Amino acid sequence: MLQSKIFAKLAKEDPKDEQSLNARLLSRAGFIEKAMAGVYNFLPLGSRVLHKIENIIRQEMDAFGSEILMPSLQPKENWEQTGRWKEFDVLFRLKSMHAFEYALGPTHEEIVTPLAKKAIMSYRDLPVAVYQIQTKFRDELRAKSGLLRGREFRMKDLYSFHASQDDLEKYYSEVQRAYSRIFERLGLRAILTEASGGSFAKYSHEFQVVLPSGEDEIFICEKCGLAKNKEIFSSPETEKCSNCGQTSWKRENASEIGNIFRLGTKFSSAFNVKFLDSEGKEQLVVMGCYGMGTTRLMGVIAEMHNDENGLIWPQNVAPFEYHIVPLFSKDADLRKKIEAAAWKIFSTLQKQGIEVLLDDRDESPGVKFKDADLIGIPKRVVLSEKTVEKDEVEIKGRAESKAGNMKISDFLKHAAG
Repeated sequence: MLQSKIFAKLAKEDPKDEQSLNARLLSRAGFIEKAMAGVYNFLPLGSRVLHKIENIIRQEMDAFGSEILMPSLQPKENWEQTGRWKEFDVLFRLKSMHAFEYALGPTHEEIVTPLAKKAIMSYRDLPVAVYQIQTKFRDELRAKSGLLRGREFRMKDLYSFHASQDDLEKYYSEVQRAYSRIFERLGLRAILTEASGGSFAKYSHEFQVVLPSGEDEIFICEKCGLAKNKEIFSSPETEKCSNCGQTSWKRENASEIGNIFRLGTKFSSAFNVKFLDSEGKEQLVVMGCYGMGTTRLMGVIAEMHNDENGLIWPQNVAPFEYHIVPLFSKDADLRKKIEAAAWKIFSTLQKQGIEVLLDDRDESPGVKFKDADLIGIPKRVVLSEKTVEKDEVEIKGRAESKAGNMKISDFLKHAAG
């Protein structure tokens, strides 16, 4: 991609109406643009990062269920059937010009459960699971945390259906391990955290990342690393770790990046989703759900991976692998050599399927370096008068302080793997 053609302009200063670090960084660097409070446009750079996050999630989730896509617009009747039409505090409730009432989906139990009823007849149909990556809507009172808490956001939600609680428990544990793999691939250290199970179960599990600006408060066992959300925590002196039994706790601010729930029969009972067991008796299906906010993950990664100069994207989710930065000379002949070398590297890497951004703008070295730091692509490839005369490029990692030179031919071989 050519930097001059990106549908976004980098800003010199933080937007005045953004309080959160993730929104300030991502807005300045041209990844997102606020449409209104809690709602963002994802610009070309931001869209690339979001797609990479979601593809990593897909790679893990495909082993657990089939991907589907359910509607955002949901019938009021389904929400009344579960008793959540009035109880769900952040539900967007809509009335059409024809007097029909709908909900904008904040979650999809009210849709996926009656859908599963048509597919599940006997124990032979179980277990079964489906997931989606889709836009959700929640009427949050305060939406001042950028991508960490929006009114419109993207989420991966997986729903599983089982013949027994034991089968759910096995599946639940496998998804828990898959979540840990996903967060590791995204460059995040996730802490498994016990939390309230709401009306579904005694407790659920959240995956939290320690973050100074995090809206959650967790207590981490200093022996085994298990954590508890403040909402179910009594005191550091009396609370025993459910994993190791110790009472040594460390308090941290944190941000949730995923959650998993044992739903039991709450929704299958509401929609009368039953199956015939091996003895021909009707039984209620046992359910679980597993959520992960993909836009929220992008915000958390931005909050975790940055310095005073801008973003520092982990390799797996960076918008590009290489940022080619030619420093154009005032000497016409040298400028042509620099341009030719930059285009050669750019086209060669592209043909090899390597993602690369070329800064083709006619800007000063200071502006180019500052913008490159702000965008945060992992590897910078600089061409200047000094390097081109030696048929070399300067290579610098975004998170590294020192740079090194390499022959262009050697660099192209190295980049190709």
